[in-house]
Amino acid sequence: MAITTDLIREKLIAEIGAVHVDVEDTSPNRCAASFKVLVVSPQFEGKPLLQRHRMVNTCLAEELKEIHAFEQKTLTPEQWEKQKHSDTHTHIHSMTIQ
Repeated sequence: MAITTDLIREKLIAEIGAVHVDVEDTSPNRCAASFKVLVVSPQFEGKPLLQRHRMVNTCLAEELKEIHAFEQKTLTPEQWEKQKHSDTHTHIHSMTIQ
């Protein structure tokens, strides 16, 4: 089975209960060898970063056998909301300075 951004997204939603998933194929030729993901799930609540990453790695264990590089960021819904607000504020601030 070919590894696609959609496959990764669907597995994370189904198995980790992710409420938001961004998946980017970061391979030079988009050849599905390298991925970067942002996963937002209430199941991460109260869990340390290492445990969150292990959850993602377990979910994608078969796919990771064929992926050469995998970068992940894992957030709770509350952390995601704070980050979105912070990113928006930073963007608006930088636009105002120019």
